[in-house]
Amino acid sequence: MKTTALAATRCVAILGGSFDPVHNGHVALANYFVDLLKPDELRVIPAGNPWQKHGLQATGADRVAMVRSAFNAQKTAVCIDQQEIRRDSATYTIDTLRAVREELGPQVSIIFLMGADQLQHLNTWQEWQHMFDYAHICAASRPGFAMDAAHVPAEVNQEFTRRAGTPEQIRSTPQGLAYLAPNLAVDISATGIRAALQRGERPISLVPPGVLDYIEQHHLYKS
Repeated sequence: MKTTALAATRCVAILGGSFDPVHNGHVALANYFVDLLKPDELRVIPAGNPWQKHGLQATGADRVAMVRSAFNAQKTAVCIDQQEIRRDSATYTIDTLRAVREELGPQVSIIFLMGADQLQHLNTWQEWQHMFDYAHICAASRPGFAMDAAHVPAEVNQEFTRRAGTPEQIRSTPQGLAYLAPNLAVDISATGIRAALQRGERPISLVPPGVLDYIEQHHLYKS
């Protein structure tokens, strides 16, 4: 896949999500790609009003506080970006990537991180193919997950195959490449965590300790 001739001067990895609540799966995904790509910055972007999800339970301020706690021990600099929370309209990833590219300029490698569950529905995202105009896309999947029709829509498979790049290429070029990491064995659901909390359980194996403390101190996710 041919990419722009510009050499990247910095590398910024982006992890977006509802984070309602942030959990160990989010942290594991970030840790995996921080180790693999060694970005200069991990930018975590809590969703404001994601168009495909309804009824966020925690406020933006609570989700930002939980994210800050969850990512306070990273191996790289962490920025909690609140642009989507501040946005009044529906939140689309393509708009966020455009804004980040405009902010950082043309010579920064921007890498959008996602899990396998997001990859399976990528073709339903607004202007999903144009995301590559502003960033690389790196996805981590469970062992046994394959880029085939049983797991991933054909057009997503085709785009990832056509744009496949190495970690070195992704770190050193601004945008346009794809990478699938096939061995991240994490399967955690925020929905399941909320249900456990509503039952009065303490999902200590699923949520970072500081996040669980925050949830309990602020009485979040109670029925």
